[in-house]
Amino acid sequence: QVQLVESGGGSVQAGGSLRLSCAASGYTYRNYCMGWFRQAPGKEREGVAAIYSDGSTFYADSVEGRFTISKDNAKNTLYLQMNNLRPEDTGMYYCAAVFKFLTRSTLFEASAYPYWGQGTQVTVS
Repeated sequence: QVQLVESGGGSVQAGGSLRLSCAASGYTYRNYCMGWFRQAPGKEREGVAAIYSDGSTFYADSVEGRFTISKDNAKNTLYLQMNNLRPEDTGMYYCAAVFKFLTRSTLFEASAYPYWGQGTQVTVS
């Protein structure tokens, strides 16, 4: 059974940094796409970053240059380093996984990911 468990959220001032972690377990697939999504109150869930099993990374325009997605395969852990945070980055952050490659057009579509963590809150003031 695939499990994703996020941690690392918190409250920071604008301009600050946070690093989110997502511990993954219960799978042995070699090909995957893992992503970070966020959802602010009253808004739809949006994709912010994704990484393929070959190491390719992708970012939403709103976080390009400020956020970095990475994965430690030895620890089976996904990370999202968030720098220069802005109030509009506030929201619940979720990690998600799908065990196949996605096309660029579906990379940030929440419906393309069957596996989700429980989320971790990020608040920027």
